Amino acid sequence: MVSEKGFRRNTLTLLLCPGTNANIKMSRPQEPHRPFFHFANPFRKNSHKGSQFNPKRRSLLNDFETALSKKLQKLVPNDKGDILSLSWMKLAMESLSEIHCDIKNLITELDLPVTEWDEKWMDLYLDISVKLLDISIAFTSELTRLNQGHLLLQYGLHKLESDSPELFSRASSSLDSWKQHIGSKNPRVETCRPILEKLVESLNLPKVKNSSKGKELMRAMYGAKVATTYICSVFAAAFSGSSKNLLDLTVPNTLPWAQVFSDVQNTVNVEIRNRFSCGKFTVLRELDAVDACVKELSTLLQDGVGTSERESFKNSVSDLRKTEEKLSQGLDNLLKVVDSFFKIVLMGRDALLCNLRKAGGAVPDSVIGKNV
Repeated sequence: MVSEKGFRRNTLTLLLCPGTNANIKMSRPQEPHRPFFHFANPFRKNSHKGSQFNPKRRSLLNDFETALSKKLQKLVPNDKGDILSLSWMKLAMESLSEIHCDIKNLITELDLPVTEWDEKWMDLYLDISVKLLDISIAFTSELTRLNQGHLLLQYGLHKLESDSPELFSRASSSLDSWKQHIGSKNPRVETCRPILEKLVESLNLPKVKNSSKGKELMRAMYGAKVATTYICSVFAAAFSGSSKNLLDLTVPNTLPWAQVFSDVQNTVNVEIRNRFSCGKFTVLRELDAVDACVKELSTLLQDGVGTSERESFKNSVSDLRKTEEKLSQGLDNLLKVVDSFFKIVLMGRDALLCNLRKAGGAVPDSVIGKNV
C-alpha cells in the first residue's frame, strides 16, 4: 500500500498530466490492469444536438432512478443477521460501484460534454471524488489491518492442532496477540468522520439554470451521492466501532427511490444500533464469530486441557479453523471490491480533467490547489 505522500504525489501527477501512465495501488499487487471504462468516455463531446432528445433524457433519468431503487432494495436481506456480514458489505460496495458506473453511462447518454458543464457542477464532482478516494483508502487500511491478524491465528492453530500440550502456551500467547491486534485503533479510520460531514454538506443540490440536461444530471448525481454517503457511513461505523458515524439522512419524498432508501436506512440502522447496544467486541459478524472461538479456547487453555476436555477442545479448535478461514476469505473479497470502487472513482475523475484539457478548458483552481 502506498504511503500518504506517495499517493498524493502520484495522484496529482495523474490529474495534471493525463497522459502519464501512473499506476496507483491501494493495498497490494493487483491483477493485470484492465480498463474500467468499457463504456464510452462520459465526458467527451458528441455530435448529437437538438431538442428531439428531451423525451429520451427523461426516460434515461427514470431508468437510472429505477435501477438505483433496485440496488438499494437488495441491501435489505431476508435475515437481518446478515447485515454487516462481510458478504453483505461486499454487496453494498459492489452496488456503489454499479451506481457510479451508471452515472458515467448517464452522462454519455445525456450528450452532456464537459464543455457544457457549469463550473459549480465540476467543482462538486471533483470535490466529492477526492473525498471518496480518501475514505476508500481508510477502508482499505482497516481491512488490511484486520487481515494481518490471519498470521497470528494461523500460528496459534498450528500449535493447537499439533496436539502437543508443550506447545499450548505458545498458542495461547498467539491468541492473546491476535486479540490485542484486533482491538487496537486505526488512525486512518478516525479520518472518516470529517469526510462524512463534508459529504453530507455536498448533498445540497446546486441550482441549475437554462439546462434541462444539467437538471437531470444533478438529480441523478443527488441519488448517487445519497447512496454513497450513507453506505460509507455504515462502513465507517462498523470499522470504527462507533454508532456515531452512522448517518440518518432525510431525502425529499417526491423522489421515486426515496421510500426504498428510507426503508433500507431504517432497517440497517436499527440492526446496527442494536448490536452496538449489546456491547459486543465488534459488530462485524465474521470477526465476532472468530472472537467467540478465541475466547472459548483461551478459557480452556487457562483451565488446562485434561482427558475429559479433549473432545471439547478438539471441537473448539475445529470451530476456530472454520471461522478463521471464513473471515480471511471475506476480508480478501471485500478488499477487492473496495479497491475496484477506488479505481472507478479515480478513473472518472481523471476522465473529466483529461477531456477538459482536450476541450481547451482550464483545470479549476480548486483542484490545482487541493492536496490529494
